[in-house]
Amino acid sequence: MFASDLSNTTVAGDRIDQLVAAHRPGHGLVRAFYHDEDIYERDLDRVFRRHWHCVAHESVIPNPNDFEVFRMASEQVIVTRTATGAIHAMLNVCRHRGAEVCTKDKGNARAFVCPYHAWTYGNDGALKAARLMPKDFKREDHGLKKLHVRVVGGLIFISFAEQPLDFTEVENLLRATCGQYGWAEAKVAHRQSYPVDANWKLAVENYVECYHCGPAHPEYSETHALEQPLHMIEELNAKMEARTCALGIEVGSGDHWQSSAGGKETVHAFRYALYDGVKTGSKDGQPLSTLMGRFSDFDGGVTSIHLGGTTFLVCYPDHGMIYRFIPKTAGTCEMELIWLVDGKAEEGRDYDLEKLTWLWTVTTDEDKAIIEHTSRGVRSHYFVPGPIAPMEQNELRYINWYLDEISRPTHGSSASRPRDASSAATAV
Repeated sequence: MFASDLSNTTVAGDRIDQLVAAHRPGHGLVRAFYHDEDIYERDLDRVFRRHWHCVAHESVIPNPNDFEVFRMASEQVIVTRTATGAIHAMLNVCRHRGAEVCTKDKGNARAFVCPYHAWTYGNDGALKAARLMPKDFKREDHGLKKLHVRVVGGLIFISFAEQPLDFTEVENLLRATCGQYGWAEAKVAHRQSYPVDANWKLAVENYVECYHCGPAHPEYSETHALEQPLHMIEELNAKMEARTCALGIEVGSGDHWQSSAGGKETVHAFRYALYDGVKTGSKDGQPLSTLMGRFSDFDGGVTSIHLGGTTFLVCYPDHGMIYRFIPKTAGTCEMELIWLVDGKAEEGRDYDLEKLTWLWTVTTDEDKAIIEHTSRGVRSHYFVPGPIAPMEQNELRYINWYLDEISRPTHGSSASRPRDASSAATAV
C-alpha cells in the first residue's frame, strides 16, 4: 500500500469513527451510513466477512457432485456436495490468475476446469492438475480458497472469516426452534430474488421492525398480531404458547438474544401469535401445506430467528421462510426469499405454489417499494434521522449492534483471509 493510500485510509477511518461517536442514542443512522463508500467497505470488512451467512437449504444440492454458485457483494462462492455427501464452500477464483473456474450457476460436476489455463480443481477445492508447471510445483498448496461451513437443520451456513465466530449457541438454538418444525427434512418449494436500489442496512432495518406493518402491509396485518405493540398481544401470545405446549412441543426461543461479544455469533429468536382462528401465514389464514416436524396440529404462532446481520428465518407449522439480505454495492442490495415445505410434500397435491408464496410475495413487493422510497429520501443533504418509536425496539437493537460491530478492531483483517483447500477440513 502506497503512503498516500494509507493516509487516505486513515482519514476515512477517523471520519467513520467520528460518525459512530456522534450517533444520537435512540435515533436512526445519519445519511452517510447508507451511501458512503468508505462505510460500505467497513461494513464488508467488519460485518459481512466476520459473521455467518445462510446461503441455502441443502436440498438445493441434493445429489452427489451437485453445486451452485452464490454471489455476495464482490464474492462468488461455489457450494458443492461431494461424492461422499460432504458439503464444501470455496471462492470461485482460480489460484493461478484469478479467473472464475466455475462458469455455470449450478449443475453437477466432479471437477471444475479453469477456462483460462485449464487448472483443474476437484469439487472439494483441491487442485488436481496444473498443466506444464515445473516439477517442484506443489498442487496441495494451490487449492481453491475454502470457507468455513456448518450445516444445521438442513441450512447451509458459511463464514469468510479465517477464525469464525463461535457457532455453538446458534446450532443449539436452531435445533430447539427450526428442529421442532422439521427443517432438516424439508425441501425448497420456491426461490425468488428482489434487486433493491438501496443500501443493505435499509433493507434489514425495515425487516426487523413491524411499526410499518399496519400502514404498509395490510395483507400481512390481517393475520399477524405482530402489527400491534407487544404489550397489546400478550394474551394472544399466552394462548399461542398454551396451544404449542398442548401439542407436546416446546420451542426453545422465548425472547432470546445473544450478541457477538466474546467471539460468539449473534442470534435473536422470539415467538409471536397469529390472530384467533388463523393457522398459518396465508391469504385467508388457512393451511397451505402438510404439517412439518413435530407438529400434529397448528398452534397459531410464528417463530422468528435473526442470525448475524443478514439471515432471517420464519417458521410456521406447515412451511418456512428463509430471508437472505445480500450487499451488492454501497447503494444496492438483493433480498432472496426461500420457501420451505415438508420434504415429502408434492406440489399440486399437498400445496398450491401460488397460494404458498402469495403472502410473502405481496409483502416483499411492498417492502421493496418502501425501502427504495426511503433510500431516495435519505440521499437528501437535509435528512436528519428522527427518534426510534417504541414499536421499533428490534431496529434500535439492530442499530446499536451494527455500530458496535463496525467499531471493533479488525485484528489485521484476518476476517478477509479464507483458507486454502488443503489447510483445514470442512465442518459439516
